[in-house]
Amino acid sequence: MSSQQTWFGQPRGLTILFLTEMWEQFSYYGMRALLVYYMTKQLMIGQERASIIYGTYTAMAYFTPIFGGMIADRWLGKRRAVIIGGSIMAAGHFMMTFEPLFYVALATIALGNGLFLPSLPSQIDGLYRPDDQRRGWAYNVYYVGVNIGGFLAPLICGTLGEFYGWHWGFGAAGVGMLSGLLIYTLGGKYLPDPIRVPSKAAVPATSSARRAASAAHSFCCLPSASPLRFFGPPTNKLAIRWPCGPMSASIAQWRQPAFR
Repeated sequence: MSSQQTWFGQPRGLTILFLTEMWEQFSYYGMRALLVYYMTKQLMIGQERASIIYGTYTAMAYFTPIFGGMIADRWLGKRRAVIIGGSIMAAGHFMMTFEPLFYVALATIALGNGLFLPSLPSQIDGLYRPDDQRRGWAYNVYYVGVNIGGFLAPLICGTLGEFYGWHWGFGAAGVGMLSGLLIYTLGGKYLPDPIRVPSKAAVPATSSARRAASAAHSFCCLPSASPLRFFGPPTNKLAIRWPCGPMSASIAQWRQPAFR
């Protein structure tokens, strides 16, 4: 079992999930750091309309995981949902480098995020036995990756976009997403076995809990899609995403693990 091999006292799979999420956050926030400036300076979209587009995109990015979690739970499974969702997001980031595809690119990123976001952190629980005391600490480690990715994104993508061109910044976000996918794919042997099937008695509770976790994650992120995002002044500051981590981690620890 992969949990018997450790890096820094934790299963190696946690490092894979950590790095995958870090690069996903890098790509997500890297693109968002440029989005409003790109609309107002390059596409010459008015400030009010740019705010509405930004708010709508942010809302959809946090709304789609409700349905993406259900799709992953019922049909795709977590591994395939992460790979498909990440690939769609990467395609969306690269589409941002072409001005005529701007709206299509935003929709593509939001759809890919719907599959990716609920399927990655829910794999942490399967790295540990039920009595393993390290499981609670694992979520703290995982969300350090979230913060690192969010911290580096505007520094790198923002700098490239400001000094070398918008498309370089968007392209860097796409490269970040591809890096996360590469790490996840190559490190798949350290992740929980996706073929393991729970007992019949555990299926209803498990499926219900997983849907609740996905819904709670998206619900906790709704402050980022508040009316201020739609009608307030445009901003490039990082969205307040911190409530998502603790709530999702708590629910993920409560639910019973199951992998399709």
